Amino acid sequence: MAKGEDERIINEQEVNDMALLKSVRGFTPKIGKDTYLADNAAIIGDVEIGEGCSIWFGTVLRGDVNSIRIGDGVNIQDGSVLHTLYEKSTIEIGNDVSVGHNVTIHGAKICDGALIGMGSTVLDHAVIGEGAIVAAGSVVLSRTIVEPGSIYAGVPAKFVKKVDPEQAKEINQKIARNYHLYAGWYKEESVK
Repeated sequence: MAKGEDERIINEQEVNDMALLKSVRGFTPKIGKDTYLADNAAIIGDVEIGEGCSIWFGTVLRGDVNSIRIGDGVNIQDGSVLHTLYEKSTIEIGNDVSVGHNVTIHGAKICDGALIGMGSTVLDHAVIGEGAIVAAGSVVLSRTIVEPGSIYAGVPAKFVKKVDPEQAKEINQKIARNYHLYAGWYKEESVK
């Protein structure tokens, strides 16, 4: 990786100190400033991660068959897997999104400020609206549209209720800010 090639590509020393970043099919992951990658996270291929994000332990972002685009202030928690369908689906995640532990996102769109609960699965071409909450353990089937500001739960996930938009935004942004804080603890330790 050449310096200056792209501001979002981190230097080789940082890569070696943090996570597995792997180029595939001519695509090299691009990582935004102030983003924390846990030691055993794997970011592969056509993946772009925004600024101020955190990608936690055991997480796999596999952009080998299609693109994964992640906005700013996103946290993808331990054990989550993001992948797509070859030439058929992509992953698009907005800003300030929280993806809980052990979540699978396969070719879906997650809009700004959404929260995907622990152990959930979101399948191809599903859209999770702005500020929406997918409850822990839910399965959002392919092509499901989760309305902004709503809670979906179950297998398959169904509408439960609308939430106050300001309350949802406050809760979801608090989680995103907390994960940014937690990431800072790990960055401090790696410098010592």
